[in-house]
Amino acid sequence: MNPADKRMKVECGIDVTLVTFNDVQILGEQQINELHDMLIPVIEKNEGKKLVLNFANVQFMSSAFLGLLIRVHKKVCEQGGQLQLCNLNPRIHKIFEITRLTQVFDIS
Repeated sequence: MNPADKRMKVECGIDVTLVTFNDVQILGEQQINELHDMLIPVIEKNEGKKLVLNFANVQFMSSAFLGLLIRVHKKVCEQGGQLQLCNLNPRIHKIFEITRLTQVFDIS
């Protein structure tokens, strides 16, 4: 099994796809590139549906990962879908507030 395959779990429903990040920290460039490469096929397969990114396991993330999330949001919207982020820990949620990304993302 490729180590990148352990980075996230994908569960596909009829109208919603749930992606749960397994890493506690999402910091390194290689790690973010692996997540990007894993998310793009999920987004393409999920065209026009809701994509939920579950951050229940994530305690720390880099600003580079925020950039990836913005690109993911744009691609999902271009395909007529919706993106929702859930289970952000309070520190990460505060980063979204400070950067005003709470106005961009649907966060529950």
